[in-house]
Amino acid sequence: MEEFATQYGLQKAPGVELYSDDGSDYQLITQQPIGAGQTCLYVPSDIVISSEKAYQEFGNEIQQAEQVLVQIDQGTAQRLPLFRLMVKILAEYDQGENSAFFPWLNSLPRVYYNGVSMTNDCFSCLPPYAGWLTSTEKANYDSFVTALRQGYVQLQSVNDDTVTQWAYNVALTRFQEVWSPQRAKLIAPMADMLNHSAEPNCEITFDDMGNCEVTAMYDIQPGTPLTISYGDPTNPTPIFAQFGFLPADCATLFCKAMHLEPYIKELGIEFRELLIQTETGEIAPKVWDLFLYEILVNNDPGAAEAYFVAVKCNDEATKQQYQDQYFQYTLDSMKQHVYSILSDVDTLTAKAQNYDLNTHPRVP
Repeated sequence: MEEFATQYGLQKAPGVELYSDDGSDYQLITQQPIGAGQTCLYVPSDIVISSEKAYQEFGNEIQQAEQVLVQIDQGTAQRLPLFRLMVKILAEYDQGENSAFFPWLNSLPRVYYNGVSMTNDCFSCLPPYAGWLTSTEKANYDSFVTALRQGYVQLQSVNDDTVTQWAYNVALTRFQEVWSPQRAKLIAPMADMLNHSAEPNCEITFDDMGNCEVTAMYDIQPGTPLTISYGDPTNPTPIFAQFGFLPADCATLFCKAMHLEPYIKELGIEFRELLIQTETGEIAPKVWDLFLYEILVNNDPGAAEAYFVAVKCNDEATKQQYQDQYFQYTLDSMKQHVYSILSDVDTLTAKAQNYDLNTHPRVP
């Protein structure tokens, strides 16, 4: 893998090397100190896989496949760059050892544990928010495969479920997104082997030519893994759906109030704002807003309207008046919700333990 990358012009800071605990899952680590702002890794555009370059390479074939994809599900129009990466990876896989990317492809994991790798029974063992995100990812994969199997893009392995799922997961878990000079998803071999941290020590950037640079955000000591952030560390569930793990260093969790989704949308609240601190138990302000709003809607529509306006206008004084008045009711509602979650966890755990891992290897 390193010989392949170096052959095409990859450059590393002294001491940066690949490391693996098990011989199959690799990460980058430095054995020498790296100063803040120093380039840890440089990957030339020649070996960067780009959704835009894939679109140009496959031309009319991929355009026709994308038309089918959007007809299947209009929501996939926002994910066409990912579709193009998947096509490129399948095309290189079909070439086997004749592919210039063979050393890189051959170094990648063969097993993934994210939403795409789950069964419907796996989804049923997850809390609602996690179940929704993971099943949505699986549905997206199904749409991609259906479009590809129409035959517009000539791919030998397109009917092999194991290979198509692997190719989708490679694209899904290894891309970086850029928005200039146009929106694109890119995979830079070697740079894609940085692991996740809630407190990353590196950042990945691409110049307008598509060259990739991994830069130290602060001084990095010898023996330290090079890391980036895979997503919002305060909202780990999307990371679980995409990458198949929950960060061990995450200090918050989603309040799991999916039964209140209509009110979440009405109030314009983002899921990442509905968090509870795992160590202190501190509840985010938007969680209080949500549960109080539900109480008011069900008991005092006039007050609900006034509180809705206060939330939208960031009128903290009015919000505080209602929160003080209905504090005990809101607290009791949240307690009841937490107790129901604990009960659901026990039920889901018992359900998961009844499944055969040979049939459902990704059951939680």
